[in-house]
Amino acid sequence: MNLLRTLATVSGMTLLSRVLGFVRDFVIARTFGAGMLTDAFFVAFRLPNLLRRLFAEGAFSQAFVPILAESRTRCGEAETKQLVDRVATLLFVILMGVAALGVAGAPLLIYVSAPGFAADADKFALTVELTRITFPYILFMSLVALAAGILNTWRRFALPAFTPALLNLSFIAMALFAAPWFEPPVLALAWAVFLGGMLQLALQVPALKKIGMLPRWDWSPHDPGVHRILLLMGPAVLGVSVAQVSLLINTIFASFLQSGSVSWLYYADRLMEFPAGLLGAALGTILLPSLAKAHAENRMVDFSTLLDWGLRLTLLLALPAALALAMLAVPLLATLFQHGAFTANDVLQTRAALVAYSVGLTGLILVKILAPGFYARQDIRTPVKIALITLAATQAMNLAFIGWIKHAGLALSIGLASCLNAALLYRGLRRNGVFVPAAGWIGFSSRIAVALLALGATLWFAMGSESAWLTMAFGERILRLSLTVAAGIAVYFATLALLGFRPRDFRGQAE
Repeated sequence: MNLLRTLATVSGMTLLSRVLGFVRDFVIARTFGAGMLTDAFFVAFRLPNLLRRLFAEGAFSQAFVPILAESRTRCGEAETKQLVDRVATLLFVILMGVAALGVAGAPLLIYVSAPGFAADADKFALTVELTRITFPYILFMSLVALAAGILNTWRRFALPAFTPALLNLSFIAMALFAAPWFEPPVLALAWAVFLGGMLQLALQVPALKKIGMLPRWDWSPHDPGVHRILLLMGPAVLGVSVAQVSLLINTIFASFLQSGSVSWLYYADRLMEFPAGLLGAALGTILLPSLAKAHAENRMVDFSTLLDWGLRLTLLLALPAALALAMLAVPLLATLFQHGAFTANDVLQTRAALVAYSVGLTGLILVKILAPGFYARQDIRTPVKIALITLAATQAMNLAFIGWIKHAGLALSIGLASCLNAALLYRGLRRNGVFVPAAGWIGFSSRIAVALLALGATLWFAMGSESAWLTMAFGERILRLSLTVAAGIAVYFATLALLGFRPRDFRGQAE
């Protein structure tokens, strides 16, 4: 399997979803702005979305895929299908209970996750109502994560990567056409979440049926394979989802800040998630099954080579993305969101959070590469220890920064903690001898540094005055931003080419 080609396919599907995500956020920002209504919705949506990332795409995927790959390699298709049936059945039963508890306990959840909302009875009541509509999303998306894990193990990467686009399409349609039929109109966004979850799950069914892995009811919670997955899942919640837990705690802090703080953090996070999804999520998706297979077959040299390829590609692409996000924060936010109810002040407030987030973008993506190096080998203890250290450091930084730079301090703590998480994971892999860097890292890093200097100079000259972007016409913003980004990309990759980089050097192979 050509890893670079597979990455291009997955990133292409992810790009489509992310572009639709920006259209979604453009529509939401234009329709609802950044205030009480959007704060209520983003808090309500963050709860099931957090559980999705925490359990479904985070801990469950990291625990399920290595066991599934091992079963397929060593036990054959029949036993693997039985494992899929039993895991799916138990997952469905548990999730039905979680969804019911979430709907019934919505007021308590809001008290815990956004206690500052309790001071405003209307805002609190609206957030509870929105939470009750959106909470079943965790059921749909956990089953989607199960399907994605199966399809990725069978190396059917494109469909799972495309699936999130359906949620964005649901948001766009409901915000544009259904909002006037709801009172308050923001309820349309909550129903968009519910509808989007249903559509994403329905899309997986034909693909699973085609490979003979469509789950059937098989209640056997004491199955050894199911037990192994559950044992891995508990610690994996901390090991791969520290950033998500930190985001939830940040919401608690932000709920006490001025109105709009939750929304500013949300829009900044959305921009940061663009490169994180295109590169980090895509790389993690294609690396985990290959790493698990290499470990199951005891090919440790190949295991290390896969990690080395992932780390080099991450630094090659994540560092310029982080630099561009920080330097082009105002042009990006003004072009994408400064319309209708989203004001110039909202742009500047969101800019502060985006610059802070960009500090940790590379670390965040590196975690998605390094963590699978542990979970592919079913190593639980090391990532858990690192997760606890990182979580404690995040909260210490929250307390240090929030009084100084308000909501931007919360974003900065996430960014710095991601870098700490990545550094500790890297040290763990090196210390255990699992990862041995290939030759040429010093020269590689030096050439990247030169290209980044060229990129920074190009963006600084092409961007011009930040204040001018706040008053430009929309068409001029689009044109200037496109030219600036194109110039930056051209200069960065031209510099790399002059320094000897070639695409074939990053092709990568996996059996």
